[in-house]
Amino acid sequence: MVATDIDVHTPAPDPEDPIFALHRGGKMAITATVPLNNADDLSMSYTPGVAQVCEAIAADPEVAHEYTWVSNTVAVVTDGTAVLGLGDIGPAASMPVMEGKAVLFKQFGGVDAIPIALATTDPDEIVETIVRLAPSFGGINLEDISSPRCFEIERRLIERLDIPVFHDDQHGTAVVVLAALFNALRVTDRYIEDVKVVISGAGAAGVAITKILKTAGVTKIAIVDRSGVVHSSRGQLDEVKQWLADETADWARPGSVSDALSGADVFIGVSGGTVPEEAVASMAPDAIVFALANPQPEIHPDIANKYARVVATGRSDFPNQINNVLVFPGIFRGALDVRATRISEGMKLAAAQAIADLVGDELTESFIIPSPFDPRVAATVARAVTDTARREGLARRPY
Repeated sequence: MVATDIDVHTPAPDPEDPIFALHRGGKMAITATVPLNNADDLSMSYTPGVAQVCEAIAADPEVAHEYTWVSNTVAVVTDGTAVLGLGDIGPAASMPVMEGKAVLFKQFGGVDAIPIALATTDPDEIVETIVRLAPSFGGINLEDISSPRCFEIERRLIERLDIPVFHDDQHGTAVVVLAALFNALRVTDRYIEDVKVVISGAGAAGVAITKILKTAGVTKIAIVDRSGVVHSSRGQLDEVKQWLADETADWARPGSVSDALSGADVFIGVSGGTVPEEAVASMAPDAIVFALANPQPEIHPDIANKYARVVATGRSDFPNQINNVLVFPGIFRGALDVRATRISEGMKLAAAQAIADLVGDELTESFIIPSPFDPRVAATVARAVTDTARREGLARRPY
C-alpha cells in the first residue's frame, strides 16, 4: 500500500465515538487457565510446586512445549513502519493494529498471540531482539515492517530460529491471492500455466505473490511500480527489484502499467494508486481483476466490472474479499500443532489449495473465496499445513 502522512491536525479521540469506545483499555487481556482459589492452588501454580516443572525443563528444554504456553503462543512483532494504509506511524500508534491481529489469531485459530511493538527500525536490533524473545513463543508473526527491510529481517530470523517465522504482509497475502486465483481460473476456464499476470506493487506483498505464483506454475508475470514495469533495462534496481526483473524477464517488457495490461489475463493490485480505465479495457476477454488496496482499490469495482469477468478487492463491502485472516490463523494453528520448524513453500501452497477447495460447487464469479467467518477455514488450512509438514519432515510432533 502507499504510505500516507498523518495529519498533525487530527482531532483528539472522541470518547462517544463507538470505535474509540471499543478500543478503550485495549482489545485483549491475559487470563489464567488454572484456578487460584486457595493455598493448595497457589502452592502448585507457583512456589513450591512450580520448581518441579522448572527443573524438568532445565533437564530437557523440549518439555517447555508441553508444560508452558509456548506451544500455543505467537509473537506479533512490528516496528510500526508500514501500518495498513497509514505508512510509518511508529510503534505506539501501531499497537491497535497489533492487538487486532492478536484478537484475530485467537478468534479464528485458537492461537494466543502477544502484540510487540519495537522502538527501533534497525534490522540488526530487530533481529537480535526477536531472537532473545523467541524462547517465550512457539512462532513469530512479523507485521507491518516496511520493504525492503522486511525481507532481510525475515530471512535472518529463519536462519537463526527453529520455530516458524512468517511475515503476513508477504506470505499471508500471497496465499490468499493464490487461493482466489485458483478459483477465478476455474470460473474463466483458464490454465495457470497459460495466463498473463500483471502485479502492481513491488513491495513485500508483490514479491511474495510473484514467488508463490511462479511456484504454482505461472510463467508470464510483469511487475509494475511507480516507474513502470520492473525490468533490467531501467538500471539502478535494488537487490529485490533486480530479483523481480530476473524472475519475470521471459514475458515482462519495459513500459507503463497500461502497456503491461494490454492483453493481460490477470491484474493483481497491492500498491494503491489508480489504473486508467482504458488500460483495464485493453485486458483480455473474461479478465480477472484483484484490486486489493484499501480503502481505495487501484481499479474501482464499478470500472472493473465493465470489462472483467471476476473482480475481487480487499474490502468487505464488495463481493470476493481477499483477506489475510483466511490464512494466518490456520497456518500457525497447523504449524504449532506439529511443532513445525518453519513454514515452507509447500505448506503455503497446500493452504492456498485448501482455501480454494472450500468454495466447492458454490463457485461463481461473485463467490471465489470463502468468508472469513466460515468456521471451516482455519481447521481446513491447519490440516493441510500439518499434513504437509509431516510429509516434508518439518514436524517435530509427528502424531
